[in-house]
Amino acid sequence: MTTHERPLDSVLETVGETPLVRIHDAPEDVPVYAKLESFNPGASVKDRIGVYMLERLLERGDLEPGGTVIEPTAGNTGIGLAIAAGQLGLNAVFVVPEKFSVEKQQLMAALGAEVINTPTEDGMGGAISRAHDLAEEFDDAVVPQQFSNPLNADAHYETTAPEVYEALEGEVGAIVVGCGTAGTLVGMARYAFEREPATYVAAVEPEGSLFGEFLGEDCEEGEYKIEGIGTHEPSTNDLFEPELVDDVYAIGDRETHKELTRLAREEGHLVASSAAAASVAAKRVARRIDAGELAVPHETVVTVFPDSSERYLSKGIYRSFEEWTG
Repeated sequence: MTTHERPLDSVLETVGETPLVRIHDAPEDVPVYAKLESFNPGASVKDRIGVYMLERLLERGDLEPGGTVIEPTAGNTGIGLAIAAGQLGLNAVFVVPEKFSVEKQQLMAALGAEVINTPTEDGMGGAISRAHDLAEEFDDAVVPQQFSNPLNADAHYETTAPEVYEALEGEVGAIVVGCGTAGTLVGMARYAFEREPATYVAAVEPEGSLFGEFLGEDCEEGEYKIEGIGTHEPSTNDLFEPELVDDVYAIGDRETHKELTRLAREEGHLVASSAAAASVAAKRVARRIDAGELAVPHETVVTVFPDSSERYLSKGIYRSFEEWTG
């Protein structure tokens, strides 16, 4: 919980209750709001599942005090889990494909975790397989598996969504969220539908990703620079629930890069590519609502900015598009 009103006992108490801020490059009559998850102690939305998942696993007895958490991750989940593990008396090992942010891997190690790299060409599927192989080598190890563990979505049902609804006094018309594991989207969508079944829900992915296949779309697989969202292996994404999603928006690298630089320059948001893609899609939805193309219970759009651009500076995120993608 973010607060200045009283001293806190642990960094874990600072997770959640992040700001909800209006994005101004959107229709005046259909405001777009973004949840700024970089305000968490590990600077990303994944801090939420790090704390929530480990606390629930300990409560259920699936993980014993002093045990080991092994997780395949692109980075932010590892940081969130490492923060929680360190404060809960657990060990942490993370399996990360080589291509992902060096900054994230350095932070996981700084938090006391062991980082094991797998070949880029093996994808996240290779990291998942390696994590399970490692777990068999330990006496007391658990693979929380963010891609398939319902606790991932539960964390956002219990924390992220209620915070949004409290801030907007329940007046949420559309939820537009990037999909990596799909936990954030699914948790928020479930919460929304319990309160208003007519809520419009959209998933955001990069062009070249295959989430659209879940909705019967003919997707063309390709490479993309956007990190943290998207999938080349839909079979590893067990949390995605197509019946909760109205549309999937595929956003290109070029449009994303333009938006991430605009967000910094015009609105002071130092966010990464997944947030910029979500912003593009959320504004697109807002314009559809404003034009009368979408019927929603309230003319508001909510999205999530998962993390900060600072973890991607070494990849040239603020350089020219050609330098970033080159």
